[in-house]
Amino acid sequence: MKPDTPIAISRQQFEDAAARIAPLVLRTPLVHSPTLSRMFDSDIYLKLENLQKTGSFKIRGASYKILTRLKRITGGVVAASAGNHAQGVALAASRAGIESTIVMPEWTSISKQEATRSYGGQIVLHGKSVGESLEKAMEIAAQGKTLIHPYDDLDIIIGQGTLGLEILEDLPEAQMIIAPVGGGGLISGLALAAAAVGSIARIIGVQTVVCPSAANALRRGKIKTVHARPSIADGINVRQVGKLNFKIMQALVQHIALVDETSIASAILLLLERKKILAEGAGAVPLAGILGGAVSIPKNSKVVLVISGGNLDSPLLGRILHHGMLINGRIMRIQMQLDDTPGALARLLSLVAKHKANVLHISHDRNVTHIPFFVTSVSLELETRGASHIQELFEEIQKAGYAIYGRHHTDDLLPSSTD
Repeated sequence: MKPDTPIAISRQQFEDAAARIAPLVLRTPLVHSPTLSRMFDSDIYLKLENLQKTGSFKIRGASYKILTRLKRITGGVVAASAGNHAQGVALAASRAGIESTIVMPEWTSISKQEATRSYGGQIVLHGKSVGESLEKAMEIAAQGKTLIHPYDDLDIIIGQGTLGLEILEDLPEAQMIIAPVGGGGLISGLALAAAAVGSIARIIGVQTVVCPSAANALRRGKIKTVHARPSIADGINVRQVGKLNFKIMQALVQHIALVDETSIASAILLLLERKKILAEGAGAVPLAGILGGAVSIPKNSKVVLVISGGNLDSPLLGRILHHGMLINGRIMRIQMQLDDTPGALARLLSLVAKHKANVLHISHDRNVTHIPFFVTSVSLELETRGASHIQELFEEIQKAGYAIYGRHHTDDLLPSSTD
């Protein structure tokens, strides 16, 4: 039996919060996806917080926290974040006319630093982790600034919960809402909002297998810091959930599923190709959950996937898309040896073209050890239609007499899943 809800927020409180932050945030669309609905034999909707100001839902909680405490803030605000919370706090503070100091880990990407500065935040780089950055932020707060915690704060939770209120106003018959989980601010707000409006929707969270802090906490019945490895869903790579968030999740969240990096990459690729939606890793984990089977959807049900953000660095996006095409059988890599004679490479490429594959990369190297003189090593990377097309190409190339000595469908572009 689940414990009683540790706190109850009324529908009126959520509506008041939504009205208060309305000048600072967007009411993002809830869109139906025919493609995903056909795939899962259900009605699948996407809540597009990637279209939110600053590219993430985080602006909601930050705005509500700052606006409700505005009269008490005398020395500005301080926050710790590697990305979305940083930008949300910086913009909310600027709009409220107060200064913000954002402590970011030393490894934070330049693009996220610059985005935060563009919203008015003063950047302090400190620490090897967000936890170390948060410790520094607390030191700065002790000097007179107001700390804006990223998740373990009731005002933050209520602000994030306005997203749930919007979902259930647009789709009151929703039967399941699937959201990413890091520290727990978003899913706590969603769960409280669903309870406030009397929704029947099951609230399901999704985390990565490389940082299962909330899933482990719910399974064990207590909070414990987990060892985390790098993830493309860096926005939810939080090693310990918040205390208040944990209590709310215990009472109101039905399940937290775990997904791997490959599933997340596939979800990002699917959203971009089929729906033209750019989602960051954390924003794509709800779709990853149903793609990989970690979350089961009853047939003919109405399901909402919360696409929580779209702040994905361009270099990482390229790597993720390439990896996604590899694991989905859209890219084939082969290595072979050709006679080093005029026209040999042209004949091979003609064969590839005949079977409607697209050459993405080609390497032609005569200076390879352990192969005979007058033989050259050739590596091809081909775009294909899928697994059956790859098999067709492989068989036809072999039938033509070419000696293939390497064939790959995956690579190591994503963060390692080993310690």
